Amino acid sequence: MPRRQGYALLIALVAGTAVLAAAVAFGTARLTTERQPTASGSGTQAAARNPAAPANSTGTWVVTWTGAPVTGEPDTRNGFPGRTIRNIVHTSVGGDAARITLSNLFGTTPLVVEQATVNTRPVTFRGLPTVTVAAGRQIVSDPVTVPVAPDAELVVALRTPQAGGPVTHHPNTHRTSYLDDTDGTWRTTTWRYLTAVDVRNDVPPGAVVVIGDSLTAGSGSTTDADSRWPDVLSDRLDHRYGIANQGIAGNRLLRDSPSHVNGRGGQAGVHRFERDVLSVAGAKTVIIALGINDVQQPPQEPDPQRIVDGLRSLTERAHARGLRVIGTTLTPFQGFPTWTPERNAVRLAVNERIRAGGIFDDFVDFDRAVRDPYAPNRILPAYDSGDRLHFNDTGYRTLGRLVDLDAVAGTPKSDAF
Repeated sequence: MPRRQGYALLIALVAGTAVLAAAVAFGTARLTTERQPTASGSGTQAAARNPAAPANSTGTWVVTWTGAPVTGEPDTRNGFPGRTIRNIVHTSVGGDAARITLSNLFGTTPLVVEQATVNTRPVTFRGLPTVTVAAGRQIVSDPVTVPVAPDAELVVALRTPQAGGPVTHHPNTHRTSYLDDTDGTWRTTTWRYLTAVDVRNDVPPGAVVVIGDSLTAGSGSTTDADSRWPDVLSDRLDHRYGIANQGIAGNRLLRDSPSHVNGRGGQAGVHRFERDVLSVAGAKTVIIALGINDVQQPPQEPDPQRIVDGLRSLTERAHARGLRVIGTTLTPFQGFPTWTPERNAVRLAVNERIRAGGIFDDFVDFDRAVRDPYAPNRILPAYDSGDRLHFNDTGYRTLGRLVDLDAVAGTPKSDAF
């Protein structure tokens, strides 16, 4: 299904809900393995999801979509008992089967899911249709034999029968999803519980994992247009690679965001890197687009060396797993309320170090591409969403076209920095 025509799939959603209800059977699968980090970022790191296909199938598993868990959704202590959550996601690479990851990372009580479907096909967990996910953990489903088209909309529906929360969620998705109950259907721009969809593919070259902030998540872009810059990159790669967009609005590199408990920001890049990058199925290349919020969000980081060291530490961790790393320079924000000459000087110092080399295998100069040549500390007006920090669709298209496809497909540097 082509990207811009994917909305036709939503016509089938009401019928899909009925099929989902019909798929219920007795039995519960309880998650007993794969310990996850706690909501504060402490605890044992997540184990990588097994990239191998089942023994009775061919092909390998590669991610087609991700939505990084951000925090517990405010005012959801009781969750959504008796309601069906329909997460609408957009695929990158296609395959002949799918599996989903459900997360209760920020829940304080067990999450019970009694029904789950992918495009109306029933999902099981260890052979059973119902699953209980302990607080602070996640589970990967059994493979679902369902064709998944590249560059298309996918409907992942979940029904929770009992109270329990808070709901692990990803807000500000720039994508319309739905909540169904006996009173009707409600539109939402939040993904709930679902954090990844993998597909089985015969010839995937791998996945590109992008860890970033609101500029990666697409703040300022048009809802349902899939115009974030990783979407543009996926188009340019002809949807042969999996693309994992792990951008979180408000996210920082070094510090859990001050707004973390209010449903934004999430755990710092250095704390979520294992879960959101190194554990992604089929990961081959990492693009790191973090640091601007360390510069401009209070409390600001005044030392550019700490940001540089943080970026280099992520590169070293990725290299230890055999991944290639591409970084991006920090973009202008003069005119945004938090801008000061001192904070801008930190941004410029970080960019100077990135351009000098020794941090990443390669880098993309986002700053140079989007700055106003007559006022280089500002975004070019044609790219500005209106707040002097985030981009419009034209700006994100420019960023997505800037990434060198050969650099994405390259291999990690073997020498240590």
